[in-house]
Amino acid sequence: MDHEITMYLEDWSRGDASALDRLAPLVYPQLRALARSYLRRERQGHTLGATGLVNELFLKLIARKSAHFENRRHFYALSARLMRLALIDHARSHHAEKRGGDAIVVPLHDEIPWLDAAGPQMLDLDRALHELEKLDSDQAQMFEVRFLLGCTSEETAELFAVSKSSVERKIRIARAWLYQRLTEGKLPQAAP
Repeated sequence: MDHEITMYLEDWSRGDASALDRLAPLVYPQLRALARSYLRRERQGHTLGATGLVNELFLKLIARKSAHFENRRHFYALSARLMRLALIDHARSHHAEKRGGDAIVVPLHDEIPWLDAAGPQMLDLDRALHELEKLDSDQAQMFEVRFLLGCTSEETAELFAVSKSSVERKIRIARAWLYQRLTEGKLPQAAP
């Protein structure tokens, strides 16, 4: 199946729009499972479900003018980013509606209790991950796959074709860097 996924990604990269139709059934179950794990970390009563999040992902993928994927790892890393953006957009609209209220802090992950997955800090995380990607794209992508898509260290190592200890080392460095960036508040604000 991995070979088929790679083949359809290559076809799609070459401009074969129908390749996405063949690719979707192969990746949909894993993307839906990843979306469910992602949403478990969201606030109670979140109105976007796993199916909706995957559908948002596919709408964003279809809207891309060009699709170039080096491999399935690249596809899943982009999927993580697009899911995160969909959740950020959803959080922005929800935050705009509520403005205040009794917000509950929901940690992004047990290993990252300082990051509120249901709050505006996710916007800062997005900016910080873009900065980290410029410094070390593997660290940023491994962080996304591990904590945003919910893969284990072993699954992340398999996707990146590296050892589990390499993944854990890079993620530990990425977590420390992100913690420093997010807690010191030195992130540039997004343009209005």
